[in-house]
Formats: sequence, C-alpha cells, structure tokens
Amino acid sequence: QRLAFDGMQKPVVVCNLEHRFIVNEQLAQIGLGAQAMLLEPFGRNTAPAVAMAALQLLGEGRDELMLILPADHVIDDELALRKALELARVAAEEGEMVLFGIPANSPETGFGYIKAARGEDGDDLVPGAYRVMQFVEKPDAMRAAEFVRSGDYYWNSGMFLFRASRYLDELRAHEPDIYDTCVLALERSKLAGGALTIDAGTFECCPDNSIDYAVMEKTSRACVVPLAAGWNDVGSWSSLWDVHEKNSDGNVLKGDV
Repeated sequence: QRLAFDGMQKPVVVCNLEHRFIVNEQLAQIGLGAQAMLLEPFGRNTAPAVAMAALQLLGEGRDELMLILPADHVIDDELALRKALELARVAAEEGEMVLFGIPANSPETGFGYIKAARGEDGDDLVPGAYRVMQFVEKPDAMRAAEFVRSGDYYWNSGMFLFRASRYLDELRAHEPDIYDTCVLALERSKLAGGALTIDAGTFECCPDNSIDYAVMEKTSRACVVPLAAGWNDVGSWSSLWDVHEKNSDGNVLKGDV
C-alpha cells in the first residue's frame, strides 16, 4: 500500500509455499495485486530469495532497479520514504548498491549498525548518499552509546535498492555457490498462474545467507541513504507495543481481550 504511487510497479512477493493462499487473500482484501509470486519450499535467507527474483527479471529481459523491502516493517512517514527512494534511485542508476540507514538516535542493542563516510570520503557519490565504511554486528550497550554520540552510524534497516544485474554480478563474485544454485533452481522451477514454485531438490542445496553477509559487507559499491521515516522492524514484543495505541492503563489490546 505504501508503494502504490506513480513510478512504482506492483510488487514481486517472495514467500513460503505454505503462505501462498493467505498472501493472495490479503492482497485481494486491500485491492492490490502482485506482478509475480516466488514460492520458496523453505527459507534460505535473503541472499537466495532476492537472487531468484533478480534472475527471473533478467530472464524476462528486465534489468530493472529492485527495491528490497521486508514485509513486516512499520514506516510512519511515507513522504520521507519517497524522498529517500528518489535519492537512492539516483545512486542505484550509477551502479551503487544502496542500503537504507535509520539514524541511530538511541543506543539500541538489537540492531546491526553501519558506519558511513562523511565529507571528502563520500565525494564520489551522489548527494545524499554516503559510502559504507563498516558493518557492525549488534553491539553491547556501551558501544551502542558511543555509536549514537559519534553521529556517523545508522541502524541497518535491511532495505535495499540496486539494479538486478549489479546484485547478481556481486553475488556471483563473492558467493558463487549461491549464484550457481539459484540459476539451476530457476531452470527447474515451475511457473503457473503468475506464481513460480521454486524447485525444492535444488534449492535445498543452496547455502543459507543474508544479503548483508553475502554481498553488502564484501562489495566496494555499498552506500547508505538515510531514512528518517518512523521506521520500526517490529522484531520484539516491546517494539510491537511501541507502534500501537495504548489504553489508559498503558496496554495495547488487539481483538477480544
């Protein structure tokens, strides 16, 4: 729904084979369709999932910019998202692999952090984008507080924008086993009614890895575009409480409670 504006295509949805019908039902309920669905027999993390989508696009002759978004994030300020998307689009058109970074304004220990270059270090990039200098795993509270004070760090949102061929070139260079297995899995997959059922026997052999580990931490083309849009990845009970309205007792209630 947040992406239903001019210049955006309908989404390609990657989900588990078991979730196909509930995803279709939910898309129908909001009056929005998907241009395609990729059905995984089981998860192999984000690097293979996105590789399958990129390979399918290229197979159709569509070397397009891919906006990678987990489906379960809260984003309150959609105008801020659009502005960040436009900055990211310019960078991605130049061949950059854009990661959306959330300004780290509190010492959260549950997020990964990105250190971004400032000033002269980022002069080779388009305005509003900064070269990624370092990825940092979830830090302890003391390190997280240092990151926030420095102002050079962003939370890793897990949201990306890059051209399909750029992603696949980087994946083939850094994780050829994932690339080769996904190519073979696509060849053996079955397409019916706009949904591609990924071949289980081949996909089972695919290494389990994230985009971050497989590509973004290894490429020289990673950059970050700041996204201050009320983002929350709703990854815990406390974050679920954060994003919902509370009653007079400070409780969040859903349904017959």
